[in-house]
Amino acid sequence: MTEEIAIQPPRTMMEVFNSLPEGTRVQLIENNLVMSPAPLDRHQLIISEIFPHFAIHIKNRKIGTTRVAPYDVYLDKENAYQPDIIFISNERKHLIKTDGLHGAPDLIIEILSPSTAKYDIGDKKDVYERSGVTEYWIVDPADNSTTGYYLINDEYHEFFKGVGRIESKLLDWQCSF
Repeated sequence: MTEEIAIQPPRTMMEVFNSLPEGTRVQLIENNLVMSPAPLDRHQLIISEIFPHFAIHIKNRKIGTTRVAPYDVYLDKENAYQPDIIFISNERKHLIKTDGLHGAPDLIIEILSPSTAKYDIGDKKDVYERSGVTEYWIVDPADNSTTGYYLINDEYHEFFKGVGRIESKLLDWQCSF
Protein backbone atom coordinates (compact mmCIF):
# COMPACT_ATOMS: atom_id res chain seq x y z
CA MET A 1 0.00 0.00 0.00
CA THR A 2 1.23 3.41 -0.95
CA GLU A 3 0.49 6.23 1.44
CA GLU A 4 -0.53 9.47 -0.21
CA ILE A 5 0.72 12.75 1.14
CA ALA A 6 -1.70 15.61 0.76
CA ILE A 7 -0.06 18.82 -0.33
CA GLN A 8 -1.92 21.91 0.75
CA PRO A 9 -1.87 24.81 -1.70
CA PRO A 10 -1.04 28.23 -0.27
CA ARG A 11 -4.08 29.93 1.24
CA THR A 12 -2.75 33.47 1.64
CA MET A 13 -0.56 35.74 -0.44
CA MET A 14 2.03 35.61 2.35
CA GLU A 15 2.12 31.81 1.98
CA VAL A 16 2.63 32.26 -1.78
CA PHE A 17 5.39 34.81 -1.10
CA ASN A 18 7.12 32.46 1.33
CA SER A 19 6.91 29.55 -1.12
CA LEU A 20 8.84 31.37 -3.86
CA PRO A 21 12.44 30.32 -4.56
CA GLU A 22 15.16 32.15 -2.66
CA GLY A 23 16.38 35.17 -4.60
CA THR A 24 13.09 35.84 -6.40
CA ARG A 25 12.84 39.60 -6.95
CA VAL A 26 9.36 40.06 -5.51
CA GLN A 27 7.75 42.03 -2.71
CA LEU A 28 4.36 41.61 -1.11
CA ILE A 29 2.85 45.09 -1.16
CA GLU A 30 -0.61 45.50 0.36
CA ASN A 31 -1.31 41.80 -0.31
CA ASN A 32 -0.20 41.98 -3.98
CA LEU A 33 2.92 40.28 -5.32
CA VAL A 34 5.03 42.87 -7.14
CA MET A 35 7.92 41.58 -9.23
CA SER A 36 10.67 43.80 -10.50
CA PRO A 37 13.76 43.45 -12.66
CA ALA A 38 17.24 43.90 -11.22
CA PRO A 39 17.94 47.54 -10.36
CA LEU A 40 19.58 49.79 -12.93
CA ASP A 41 23.28 50.58 -12.72
CA ARG A 42 22.80 54.10 -11.26
CA HIS A 43 20.64 52.62 -8.47
CA GLN A 44 23.39 50.13 -7.56
CA LEU A 45 26.08 52.82 -7.75
CA ILE A 46 24.23 54.97 -5.21
CA ILE A 47 23.81 52.02 -2.84
CA SER A 48 27.53 51.26 -3.15
CA GLU A 49 28.34 54.89 -2.31
CA ILE A 50 26.00 55.19 0.69
CA PHE A 51 26.09 51.75 2.32
CA PRO A 52 29.78 51.50 3.33
CA HIS A 53 29.65 54.85 5.19
CA PHE A 54 26.33 53.90 6.77
CA ALA A 55 27.52 50.47 7.92
CA ILE A 56 30.82 51.78 9.31
CA HIS A 57 28.99 54.49 11.28
CA ILE A 58 26.63 51.92 12.82
CA LYS A 59 29.46 49.49 13.58
CA ASN A 60 31.74 52.11 15.13
CA ARG A 61 28.99 53.44 17.39
CA LYS A 62 27.84 49.88 18.30
CA ILE A 63 24.19 50.95 18.13
CA GLY A 64 22.76 48.17 15.98
CA THR A 65 23.17 46.42 12.67
CA THR A 66 22.50 47.02 8.99
CA ARG A 67 21.22 45.05 6.04
CA VAL A 68 21.20 45.73 2.31
CA ALA A 69 18.82 44.38 -0.34
CA PRO A 70 17.81 41.78 -1.09
CA TYR A 71 16.69 41.17 2.50
CA ASP A 72 13.10 40.43 3.49
CA VAL A 73 11.36 42.70 5.97
CA TYR A 74 8.02 41.32 7.18
CA LEU A 75 5.89 44.23 8.39
CA ASP A 76 2.49 42.51 8.72
CA LYS A 77 0.46 39.72 7.10
CA GLU A 78 0.08 41.65 3.83
CA ASN A 79 3.45 43.37 3.49
CA ALA A 80 6.92 41.90 3.03
CA TYR A 81 9.43 44.26 1.45
CA GLN A 82 13.06 44.31 0.39
CA PRO A 83 14.22 47.84 1.26
CA ASP A 84 17.54 48.91 -0.22
CA ILE A 85 19.24 49.77 3.09
CA ILE A 86 18.01 49.34 6.66
CA PHE A 87 19.20 50.01 10.21
CA ILE A 88 18.06 47.86 13.13
CA SER A 89 18.87 49.18 16.60
CA ASN A 90 20.26 46.93 19.33
CA GLU A 91 16.86 47.15 21.03
CA ARG A 92 15.15 45.65 17.98
CA LYS A 93 17.70 42.95 17.04
CA HIS A 94 15.37 40.32 18.52
CA LEU A 95 13.19 40.86 15.41
CA ILE A 96 15.91 39.34 13.20
CA LYS A 97 15.09 35.75 12.22
CA THR A 98 16.73 33.33 9.79
CA ASP A 99 14.42 34.43 6.95
CA GLY A 100 14.64 38.19 7.53
CA LEU A 101 13.37 40.91 9.84
CA HIS A 102 9.94 40.40 11.42
CA GLY A 103 8.91 43.92 12.35
CA ALA A 104 9.86 47.47 11.51
CA PRO A 105 13.48 48.51 11.20
CA ASP A 106 14.40 51.85 12.77
CA LEU A 107 15.55 53.46 9.51
CA ILE A 108 15.06 52.68 5.82
CA ILE A 109 16.70 54.14 2.72
CA GLU A 110 15.00 53.43 -0.61
CA ILE A 111 16.67 54.31 -3.91
CA LEU A 112 13.97 54.78 -6.52
CA SER A 113 13.76 52.52 -9.56
CA PRO A 114 11.51 53.15 -12.56
CA SER A 115 9.57 49.94 -11.93
CA THR A 116 8.99 50.47 -8.17
CA ALA A 117 9.16 54.23 -7.51
CA LYS A 118 5.38 54.59 -7.24
CA TYR A 119 5.36 52.01 -4.43
CA ASP A 120 8.31 53.57 -2.57
CA ILE A 121 6.64 56.99 -2.62
CA GLY A 122 3.09 55.69 -2.03
CA ASP A 123 2.05 52.34 -0.55
CA LYS A 124 5.39 51.41 0.98
CA LYS A 125 5.83 54.83 2.59
CA ASP A 126 2.35 54.53 4.11
CA VAL A 127 3.09 51.03 5.44
CA TYR A 128 6.46 52.13 6.85
CA GLU A 129 4.68 54.98 8.62
CA ARG A 130 1.95 52.83 10.17
CA SER A 131 4.49 50.09 11.05
CA GLY A 132 6.61 52.51 13.07
CA VAL A 133 9.74 52.98 10.95
CA THR A 134 11.23 56.02 12.71
CA GLU A 135 13.13 57.51 9.77
CA TYR A 136 12.55 56.99 6.05
CA TRP A 137 14.69 58.27 3.20
CA ILE A 138 13.88 58.39 -0.50
CA VAL A 139 16.74 58.90 -2.97
CA ASP A 140 15.98 59.66 -6.61
CA PRO A 141 18.90 58.56 -8.82
CA ALA A 142 17.64 60.71 -11.72
CA ASP A 143 18.86 63.88 -9.99
CA ASN A 144 20.32 62.61 -6.67
CA SER A 145 17.53 64.36 -4.77
CA THR A 146 16.90 63.13 -1.25
CA THR A 147 13.92 63.46 1.05
CA GLY A 148 13.96 62.49 4.70
CA TYR A 149 10.87 61.74 6.80
CA TYR A 150 10.75 61.41 10.58
CA LEU A 151 7.97 59.73 12.52
CA ILE A 152 6.33 62.03 15.07
CA ASN A 153 3.11 60.93 16.80
CA ASP A 154 2.66 58.07 14.30
CA GLU A 155 2.89 60.44 11.31
CA TYR A 156 5.72 61.18 8.89
CA HIS A 157 6.97 64.73 8.73
CA GLU A 158 9.40 65.77 6.01
CA PHE A 159 12.47 67.16 7.73
CA PHE A 160 15.08 67.22 4.97
CA LYS A 161 15.20 67.87 1.26
CA GLY A 162 18.50 68.02 -0.57
CA VAL A 163 20.67 66.82 -3.41
CA GLY A 164 23.36 64.19 -3.06
CA ARG A 165 23.14 64.24 0.73
CA ILE A 166 21.51 62.37 3.60
CA GLU A 167 21.43 63.86 7.11
CA SER A 168 19.92 61.37 9.54
CA LYS A 169 18.36 62.75 12.71
CA LEU A 170 18.05 59.31 14.26
CA LEU A 171 21.69 58.33 13.72
CA ASP A 172 23.35 61.75 13.88
CA TRP A 173 25.00 60.78 10.59
CA GLN A 174 25.61 62.52 7.28
CA CYS A 175 26.62 61.20 3.91
CA SER A 176 27.31 62.85 0.56
CA PHE A 177 27.21 60.88 -2.65
